[in-house]
Amino acid sequence: MNKWVLLEHKVYSQNSLDIHYDFLVENRVDCLTWKFLKLPLLNQASIEIFKQPNHKLVWLNRLEHELSGNRGFVRRIDHGTFKIVRDKIESECFRFILDGKILHGLFEISGNSCKLRKNI
Repeated sequence: MNKWVLLEHKVYSQNSLDIHYDFLVENRVDCLTWKFLKLPLLNQASIEIFKQPNHKLVWLNRLEHELSGNRGFVRRIDHGTFKIVRDKIESECFRFILDGKILHGLFEISGNSCKLRKNI
């Protein structure tokens, strides 16, 4: 079905609250997953993105979830379907079109950076 989801991940520590975002893309048996510290803005500079271990498909449908082991709290802030622009989603560089409210347009990942552009 080509689903994707953007999760806000709040990580609790003794004296602080850390927030990052997990971006998951359906990949048949699981989800390719990246983490970024701030949201990419449409037609703005690239941001740093970090490849993470693949996540289970269940995350595509969760609205919010308390993580085990006091690892924090996750809530879905955007989601939708995507269309692959490149041939292979497994490559280090790929592009796809997202239809979300926050992430809407041509989303490009190249190595450790990503950029969101207006879909033409």
